[in-house]
Amino acid sequence: MKKLKLILLAMITVSMSAYAQDDSRDELRIGAKVGVNKANIYDENNDEFVADPNYGMAVGGFIAIPIGTYLGFHPEVMFSQKGFTGEGTVFGSEYKLKRTTSYLDIPLLFAFKPAKNITLLAGPQYSYLLSRKDEFTGFGIDINDEEEFENENLRKNTMGAAVGLDLNFNNIVIGGRASWDLQDNHGDGTSSTPRYKNMLLQATIGIVF
Repeated sequence: MKKLKLILLAMITVSMSAYAQDDSRDELRIGAKVGVNKANIYDENNDEFVADPNYGMAVGGFIAIPIGTYLGFHPEVMFSQKGFTGEGTVFGSEYKLKRTTSYLDIPLLFAFKPAKNITLLAGPQYSYLLSRKDEFTGFGIDINDEEEFENENLRKNTMGAAVGLDLNFNNIVIGGRASWDLQDNHGDGTSSTPRYKNMLLQATIGIVF
Protein backbone atom coordinates (compact mmCIF):
# COMPACT_ATOMS: atom_id res chain seq x y z
CA MET A 1 0.00 0.00 0.00
CA LYS A 2 2.86 2.39 0.84
CA LYS A 3 4.51 1.75 -2.53
CA LEU A 4 1.20 2.34 -4.30
CA LYS A 5 0.79 5.69 -2.53
CA LEU A 6 4.31 6.71 -3.56
CA ILE A 7 3.63 5.79 -7.19
CA LEU A 8 0.36 7.74 -7.19
CA LEU A 9 2.11 10.73 -5.61
CA ALA A 10 4.82 10.62 -8.28
CA MET A 11 2.21 10.45 -11.05
CA ILE A 12 0.31 13.42 -9.58
CA THR A 13 3.54 15.42 -9.27
CA VAL A 14 4.49 14.74 -12.90
CA SER A 15 0.96 15.60 -14.06
CA MET A 16 0.98 18.90 -12.15
CA SER A 17 4.42 19.73 -13.53
CA ALA A 18 3.22 19.05 -17.09
CA TYR A 19 0.12 21.20 -16.54
CA ALA A 20 2.14 24.07 -15.09
CA GLN A 21 4.86 24.12 -17.75
CA ASP A 22 5.05 26.76 -20.44
CA ASP A 23 3.71 25.93 -23.90
CA SER A 24 6.82 25.65 -26.11
CA ARG A 25 5.20 24.12 -29.20
CA ASP A 26 5.94 27.26 -31.26
CA GLU A 27 9.62 27.32 -30.27
CA LEU A 28 12.66 25.88 -32.04
CA ARG A 29 14.14 23.29 -29.67
CA ILE A 30 17.55 21.58 -29.85
CA GLY A 31 18.45 18.68 -27.60
CA ALA A 32 20.47 15.56 -26.86
CA LYS A 33 19.28 12.20 -25.61
CA VAL A 34 20.45 8.78 -24.51
CA GLY A 35 18.62 5.49 -24.13
CA VAL A 36 18.36 1.77 -24.67
CA ASN A 37 17.37 -0.32 -27.69
CA LYS A 38 15.58 -3.64 -27.84
CA ALA A 39 16.48 -4.89 -31.32
CA ASN A 40 15.62 -7.95 -33.36
CA ILE A 41 15.35 -9.03 -36.99
CA TYR A 42 12.68 -10.48 -39.24
CA ASP A 43 12.63 -12.22 -42.60
CA GLU A 44 9.56 -11.94 -44.81
CA ASN A 45 10.77 -14.71 -47.12
CA ASN A 46 11.42 -17.40 -44.52
CA ASP A 47 8.96 -18.04 -41.67
CA GLU A 48 11.40 -20.47 -40.02
CA PHE A 49 14.01 -17.77 -39.45
CA VAL A 50 13.64 -16.93 -35.74
CA ALA A 51 15.92 -14.90 -33.46
CA ASP A 52 15.87 -13.47 -29.94
CA PRO A 53 16.25 -9.77 -29.07
CA ASN A 54 19.55 -8.01 -28.57
CA TYR A 55 19.90 -5.00 -26.25
CA GLY A 56 22.10 -2.01 -26.99
CA MET A 57 22.58 1.70 -26.44
CA ALA A 58 21.32 4.76 -28.31
CA VAL A 59 22.73 8.29 -28.13
CA GLY A 60 22.31 11.35 -30.31
CA GLY A 61 20.68 14.70 -30.88
CA PHE A 62 17.53 16.22 -32.34
CA ILE A 63 15.98 19.45 -33.57
CA ALA A 64 12.27 20.23 -33.13
CA ILE A 65 11.27 22.70 -35.86
CA PRO A 66 7.76 24.13 -35.40
CA ILE A 67 5.33 24.54 -38.29
CA GLY A 68 2.69 26.38 -36.33
CA THR A 69 1.50 25.25 -32.91
CA TYR A 70 0.32 21.74 -33.75
CA LEU A 71 2.68 20.58 -36.51
CA GLY A 72 6.43 20.35 -36.85
CA PHE A 73 9.48 18.68 -38.39
CA HIS A 74 11.73 16.62 -36.12
CA PRO A 75 15.04 15.39 -37.63
CA GLU A 76 17.38 13.32 -35.46
CA VAL A 77 20.89 11.87 -35.68
CA MET A 78 21.43 8.79 -33.53
CA PHE A 79 24.20 6.26 -32.91
CA SER A 80 22.19 3.09 -32.44
CA GLN A 81 23.16 -0.51 -31.59
CA LYS A 82 21.00 -3.24 -33.11
CA GLY A 83 21.36 -6.96 -33.80
CA PHE A 84 20.03 -10.29 -32.57
CA THR A 85 20.88 -13.42 -30.62
CA GLY A 86 20.21 -16.97 -31.73
CA GLU A 87 20.99 -20.51 -30.76
CA GLY A 88 20.46 -23.98 -32.13
CA THR A 89 21.94 -27.40 -32.78
CA VAL A 90 23.97 -28.56 -35.78
CA PHE A 91 25.10 -32.20 -36.08
CA GLY A 92 24.30 -32.72 -32.41
CA SER A 93 26.37 -29.75 -31.23
CA GLU A 94 24.81 -26.67 -29.66
CA TYR A 95 25.83 -23.18 -30.70
CA LYS A 96 24.99 -19.60 -29.75
CA LEU A 97 25.47 -16.47 -31.84
CA LYS A 98 25.15 -12.86 -30.69
CA ARG A 99 25.44 -10.23 -33.41
CA THR A 100 25.67 -6.54 -32.52
CA THR A 101 25.52 -4.02 -35.34
CA SER A 102 26.23 -0.31 -34.94
CA TYR A 103 24.28 2.13 -37.10
CA LEU A 104 24.05 5.83 -37.74
CA ASP A 105 20.29 6.40 -37.86
CA ILE A 106 18.80 9.58 -39.32
CA PRO A 107 15.01 9.65 -38.80
CA LEU A 108 13.20 12.52 -40.55
CA LEU A 109 10.01 12.70 -38.54
CA PHE A 110 6.87 14.76 -38.94
CA ALA A 111 5.39 15.89 -35.63
CA PHE A 112 1.82 16.33 -34.45
CA LYS A 113 1.51 18.15 -31.11
CA PRO A 114 -2.06 17.76 -29.77
CA ALA A 115 -1.07 19.03 -26.31
CA LYS A 116 1.80 21.06 -24.93
CA ASN A 117 3.49 18.03 -23.36
CA ILE A 118 2.68 15.39 -26.05
CA THR A 119 4.29 14.95 -29.47
CA LEU A 120 3.38 12.18 -31.92
CA LEU A 121 6.02 11.38 -34.56
CA ALA A 122 6.20 9.42 -37.82
CA GLY A 123 8.36 9.43 -40.92
CA PRO A 124 11.14 7.79 -42.95
CA GLN A 125 14.50 6.75 -41.51
CA TYR A 126 17.89 6.39 -43.20
CA SER A 127 20.39 4.01 -41.58
CA TYR A 128 24.11 3.60 -42.32
CA LEU A 129 25.89 0.47 -41.08
CA LEU A 130 29.11 1.39 -39.24
CA SER A 131 30.36 -1.90 -37.79
CA ARG A 132 29.45 -5.42 -36.77
CA LYS A 133 30.50 -7.61 -33.86
CA ASP A 134 29.84 -11.37 -33.71
CA GLU A 135 30.20 -13.50 -30.60
CA PHE A 136 29.99 -17.21 -31.47
CA THR A 137 30.11 -20.08 -28.99
CA GLY A 138 29.81 -23.69 -30.10
CA PHE A 139 31.60 -26.81 -31.32
CA GLY A 140 34.10 -26.35 -28.47
CA ILE A 141 35.27 -22.92 -29.67
CA ASP A 142 34.65 -19.26 -28.83
CA ILE A 143 35.00 -16.67 -31.57
CA ASN A 144 34.81 -12.89 -31.24
CA ASP A 145 34.92 -11.04 -34.54
CA GLU A 146 34.60 -7.28 -34.92
CA GLU A 147 35.03 -5.36 -38.15
CA GLU A 148 34.07 -2.27 -40.03
CA PHE A 149 31.51 -3.27 -42.59
CA GLU A 150 33.24 -3.42 -45.97
CA ASN A 151 31.46 -6.44 -47.45
CA GLU A 152 30.17 -5.19 -50.81
CA ASN A 153 27.59 -8.01 -50.93
CA LEU A 154 25.78 -6.57 -47.91
CA ARG A 155 23.77 -3.38 -47.76
CA LYS A 156 25.25 -0.52 -45.75
CA ASN A 157 22.63 2.09 -46.70
CA THR A 158 19.10 1.15 -45.64
CA MET A 159 15.79 2.96 -45.80
CA GLY A 160 13.19 2.34 -43.12
CA ALA A 161 10.32 3.89 -41.20
CA ALA A 162 9.86 5.09 -37.62
CA VAL A 163 7.01 6.13 -35.33
CA GLY A 164 7.21 7.53 -31.83
CA LEU A 165 5.86 9.45 -28.87
CA ASP A 166 7.58 12.19 -26.86
CA LEU A 167 6.49 13.43 -23.43
CA ASN A 168 7.80 16.94 -22.78
CA PHE A 169 8.35 18.21 -19.23
CA ASN A 170 9.95 21.66 -19.51
CA ASN A 171 13.57 20.85 -20.51
CA ILE A 172 13.21 17.07 -20.14
CA VAL A 173 11.95 14.82 -22.95
CA ILE A 174 10.99 11.16 -22.42
CA GLY A 175 10.64 9.35 -25.73
CA GLY A 176 9.68 6.03 -27.24
CA ARG A 177 10.33 4.86 -30.79
CA ALA A 178 9.58 1.88 -32.99
CA SER A 179 11.42 1.49 -36.28
CA TRP A 180 11.89 -1.16 -38.93
CA ASP A 181 13.85 -1.58 -42.15
CA LEU A 182 12.03 -1.49 -45.48
CA GLN A 183 15.04 -3.06 -47.24
CA ASP A 184 16.82 -6.28 -46.31
CA ASN A 185 20.52 -6.51 -45.48
CA HIS A 186 21.62 -7.88 -48.87
CA GLY A 187 23.21 -5.53 -51.34
CA ASP A 188 23.19 -7.86 -54.35
CA GLY A 189 21.76 -11.06 -52.91
CA THR A 190 24.95 -13.12 -53.25
CA SER A 191 26.14 -13.14 -49.64
CA SER A 192 25.99 -16.30 -47.55
CA THR A 193 24.72 -14.26 -44.58
CA PRO A 194 21.00 -14.83 -43.88
CA ARG A 195 18.69 -12.28 -45.46
CA TYR A 196 16.92 -10.19 -42.82
CA LYS A 197 15.59 -6.76 -41.83
CA ASN A 198 16.14 -4.92 -38.55
CA MET A 199 13.35 -3.89 -36.22
CA LEU A 200 13.75 -1.85 -33.07
CA LEU A 201 12.05 -0.59 -29.91
CA GLN A 202 13.79 2.36 -28.27
CA ALA A 203 13.33 4.27 -25.00
CA THR A 204 15.23 7.51 -24.36
CA ILE A 205 15.49 10.45 -22.01
CA GLY A 206 16.77 13.77 -23.26
CA ILE A 207 17.46 17.36 -22.36
CA VAL A 208 16.54 20.46 -24.36
CA PHE A 209 19.03 23.32 -24.42
